[in-house]
Amino acid sequence: MNWDSSFENFKNYLKLERGLSDNSIKSYEFDLNLFKNFLDSNQLKDTPLNCKTETIKNYLYKNLSDKKSRSQARSISALKSFFNYLIFEELIKDSPISNIEAPKLEKKLPQVLTEDEISQLIKSVDLNHVFGQRNKTIIEVLYGTGIRVSELVNLKLSNIFFKENILKVNGKGDKERFVPLGEIASNEIKTYINLRDNLKIDSKFTDILFLNRYGRALTRSMIFKIIKDASKSIKLEKKISPHTLRHSFATHLLKNGADLRTIQLILGHESITTTEIYTHLDTFHLEEVLKKYHPRGN
Repeated sequence: MNWDSSFENFKNYLKLERGLSDNSIKSYEFDLNLFKNFLDSNQLKDTPLNCKTETIKNYLYKNLSDKKSRSQARSISALKSFFNYLIFEELIKDSPISNIEAPKLEKKLPQVLTEDEISQLIKSVDLNHVFGQRNKTIIEVLYGTGIRVSELVNLKLSNIFFKENILKVNGKGDKERFVPLGEIASNEIKTYINLRDNLKIDSKFTDILFLNRYGRALTRSMIFKIIKDASKSIKLEKKISPHTLRHSFATHLLKNGADLRTIQLILGHESITTTEIYTHLDTFHLEEVLKKYHPRGN
């Protein structure tokens, strides 16, 4: 068994057995190919079935020692998952990387915008621009529903239920979930749809909500650009992305009294542990309240 065929089998396993998204699988593939390139460039004969621990240690030292801890941890995690898969398939008995520890990572809290910053971001969109309403709607939907950028670009007209104020989205691992749609976001979508009807739409994308000038689905990178441009226009010092709006959505819900379990369901987190990071973000809000309003807060 060579590396290429074993990686291909592993990718199928990640897709079919573990239900991972295409983006997650590409990350695994990227890290595994770095290891394979190291073997090739050093003319090493290790195969998936007889890979030596010493080879992996050399790879980590020579190729990753100058990288950030997060990159090191990701590469080690990818290799561990791959060799655990080979054990699962009964192709090897022991993992050559089982005793190699990934560097401990300091948990980074996600960037969050204030409600005022969100409002400024939305107001900054030039509605006189041909795609102004589309861009405004994108920001409203990202912040108003908390969906991921990958879910946004694949959002279908047929999955918007205005009467029930619900969106049906395809999340990670192609798992469907229903997300509540607020009145403001709903109205913006309706306004955009009326303008969208004037586009010459590619026949393959007639059911996709957000389209580019060619009548095709927007890409993730285009959504990033829309958010970045809006951020620049209000001279926002924070470095933000579409995911910042998702984090802001969850944090503002928690701040205003929503329970963690409900937020977990809306965001599509499999584990509530993932959602708990927003309790740490809200702690900063509580500290600010104490400092501002308590006579001995300062």
